Amino acid sequence: MIEQFRIDRLRAGSATVGFLFNPMSGRIRKRRDAIRREMAGIHDAICRDATSGPEIRASVDAFVEADTDLLVVVGGDGTVQAVLNHLFTIQPPAKWPILTVIPGGTTNMTALDLGIHGRPEDNLRKLSKCLLNRNLPPLLQRHVLCIEQAGTAKVYGMFFGIGLIARAVIFSQGRIKQLGVTGEIYSAIIMLGYLAGALIGRRQGPWAPVQLAVIERNIELHRGTYTFLFASTLDRLLFGMRPYWGQEQEPLHVTFVRQQRKRPLRSLLQLLSGHGSALKEQNGYFSSNTSVLELMIDDDYIVDGESYRAASQGGPLRISAAGPISFLVANSANANL
Repeated sequence: MIEQFRIDRLRAGSATVGFLFNPMSGRIRKRRDAIRREMAGIHDAICRDATSGPEIRASVDAFVEADTDLLVVVGGDGTVQAVLNHLFTIQPPAKWPILTVIPGGTTNMTALDLGIHGRPEDNLRKLSKCLLNRNLPPLLQRHVLCIEQAGTAKVYGMFFGIGLIARAVIFSQGRIKQLGVTGEIYSAIIMLGYLAGALIGRRQGPWAPVQLAVIERNIELHRGTYTFLFASTLDRLLFGMRPYWGQEQEPLHVTFVRQQRKRPLRSLLQLLSGHGSALKEQNGYFSSNTSVLELMIDDDYIVDGESYRAASQGGPLRISAAGPISFLVANSANANL
């Protein structure tokens, strides 16, 4: 839980506000001037530009040292992930600033899941009005994924993917971003990429499926060749999709699809359209909610669009739910804290 004194300062209009601004985020590059004007309109707010990992970490440290009450992350999923990752390494969530997100990235799954959408400058204008009028938005809670493996630093984020999902994202980072494609068009290209890969079903090369074992509570439940696996604490993903159907009351949503499966095109469309509950495990489709998941894997994976490498010689890759943490949602200005 956020410490009450930060909420009290927001209510009183005395809160300190900091902007961590990534001017290189996908949707921000062409809107920098308009965004900077809106940030400058918030009285006494401090803005720090940060475009790289070291700069983001240094900015977060500075805001924490200044005892900032509200930290506004203006950027995409990668920027939000870098902020969360560093905050978790330096202090417990109760000590954090209150967080809010202004979506300005190539993809903005975290912000969209929270209900924050639209142009960055419009969202900043709404936030400014809320702060000025002390008509404060609600706090929404989300758990955060903690991904860890022996010998490597913990990684925190909201979405984990392997297999064709990771391969499509990694491919797009080198090719599609160079063309300046962002937003839903970029997301659609990624989706079409891993759909095409799933249907082609290559067994070798850069679009090959992934070999892994799935472990829960020290029991190996699944082993084999998988088209993809993803895990998230977000309720909805790209385009509002909810491609999981587990019934367990746990924060971590997990879905995976085997390479050998029945009716691949029809079933994938069912999964992506939110009708996955009709899919059967015996046909190659599985979804559940859990608190901890372990994978034995030697392959690339992505967390909020950032790529990493897992090696089974370090033991299982462990994914668990950390938090929950609170986000202030400036799109809803008629609720009380």
